[in-house]
Amino acid sequence: MDPFKIFIVEDDLIYAKILAYHFSLNPDYETEIFRDGNSLLKNIYKNPAIITLDYNLPDMSGLEILKRIKEFNKEIPVIIVSGQQDVSTAVNLLKKGAYDYVIKDQDTKDRLWNIARNIREHFSLKQQISFLQEEIGKKYEFNKIIKGESPAIHQVFKLMEKAIMSDITVSIKGDTGTGKELVAKSIHFNSSRKKGPFIAVNVTAIPNDLIEAELFGHEKGAFTGANGRRIGKFEEANNGTIFLDEIGDMDLNMQSKLLRVLQEEEVTRIGSNQPVKLNFRLIVATHRNLMEEVKKGNFREDLYYRILGLSIEMPALRDRANDVILLSLSFIEDFCKKNRLGKKTLSAQAIEKLRSHSYPGNVRELKAVVELACVMSEGLTIEAHDISFATGNSIDELLADEMTLDDYNRIIIHHFLNKYDNKVRKVASKLGIGKTTIYRLLKDETSMPEIDK
Repeated sequence: MDPFKIFIVEDDLIYAKILAYHFSLNPDYETEIFRDGNSLLKNIYKNPAIITLDYNLPDMSGLEILKRIKEFNKEIPVIIVSGQQDVSTAVNLLKKGAYDYVIKDQDTKDRLWNIARNIREHFSLKQQISFLQEEIGKKYEFNKIIKGESPAIHQVFKLMEKAIMSDITVSIKGDTGTGKELVAKSIHFNSSRKKGPFIAVNVTAIPNDLIEAELFGHEKGAFTGANGRRIGKFEEANNGTIFLDEIGDMDLNMQSKLLRVLQEEEVTRIGSNQPVKLNFRLIVATHRNLMEEVKKGNFREDLYYRILGLSIEMPALRDRANDVILLSLSFIEDFCKKNRLGKKTLSAQAIEKLRSHSYPGNVRELKAVVELACVMSEGLTIEAHDISFATGNSIDELLADEMTLDDYNRIIIHHFLNKYDNKVRKVASKLGIGKTTIYRLLKDETSMPEIDK
C-alpha cells in the first residue's frame, strides 16, 4: 500500500517536528514539513492525503493558501491549525472548504491524530467502494455476462449500447425468466450513473397498501406502525437508477402517483408536505403488453407514454435456439467452479435433449435444469438421463409406471384431444402425425371420445 502522505505547513520548525514525530508513530504515515505557503504550493503536485496548515504564515494568509490548494485539488482535506480562537474566522474557513479548524493547545497533537485516522478510514472506504464499482462494472459488461450469438440477442446488445449513452428511460419487455433485470443492471453499470445506486423493486412483491410507503417513504407517525422516518426506494436511487420490475401489475391509483413523481422529479413522503427533489434514471420491465393493458383500462395511457422511452424486447429462449447450448455450457462451467465439481461436459444425447425442449421458463429454467444435471451426473459427462424438465408432474413420476411407448403416446394424444376439444385434425397437425395414427392408437379403447374430424 502507498504511504499516507501528510504535509505539515508550519513556520515554527520545532512545533512542526513535534507534529511530524507524533504522526510518525504510525508506520503507514509519511510526513513532509514546509515553512511557508510558497514552498507548499511548489510541492502540491505530490497530492498529499492530508495538509495541516498553520493559519498565520509569513508569506501569505491561510485563506489564500486554502483557496490555492482547493483550486489544485478540492478533494485534499485541509486542517487549519491556529493559535487564535476566532469563531467567525473558523466558520469562514470551513465554508471555504477547510476540513477542520484546530486550536493550538496541549491537546492539538491528539486531535490531529484522531482527525487523520478518521480521514484515512474514510479514504480507505472510498477506495474500496471505487474498486467494487469497477469490479461491478466489469461483471456487468453486457456482451460477456449476457451470453448469446443469435440475431435476436445481438439486437438486444445494439439497443443496450444506445441506452448507456444517455439517461433515457428504458422499458424492457419479455417473458418471465428472459433476463430483464440483468439487462437493467448491465445498462446501469455501464452508464454514467454507474457510481450511483441501483435500486430494484418488484412491484408484484409488495402489497398494494404498502407500495406507496415503500416507493416514496414516510415520516414518523404517518400511519400505525410508522415508528420513525423511512426514505423510499426513489430517494435511495437518487443520483443512480431505479428499476421497477413488473410495472404492468401496478394498480391504477398508484400509477397516478407514480406519474406525478416522474413528471415533477420529486417525492413527498407520506405524512409530509415537503417535496424532495431527486435525480434518478428510470428503467422498467414487464411481461405484459402494456398497450393492450391501456386498451383494457388497466394501465394509464399517459403513464404508458411517459415510461415508453427506449424499448428493448427480450427474446424468449425458444426464439434463440442456437443459444441454448452456449448458455448451458456457460451455466455448467460457472456452477462447477463454484461447487468444485470438476469440469463437466455434455454428451451428444444430452445436447439433443436440451435443444428439443421449449423452455416455458426461458433462461431461468435452463439454468436450473443444467445445474441439477451437474449434481445428478455421476462422472464428468452429463448424459441425457441426468436432465429432467419440470412439467407440473415431474418426468420422473411420469416414467415411473414403465408403460409401453404406445401407452405413453395414448396419454399424449388424450392430453391434446382434451386441449383442442377432440378436434383430431388439429391434434394431428400439432403432433406432426397422421389422423390414422390417432385412430389406430385409440381403436381398442372401450370409452373412445367423440372425435370431431
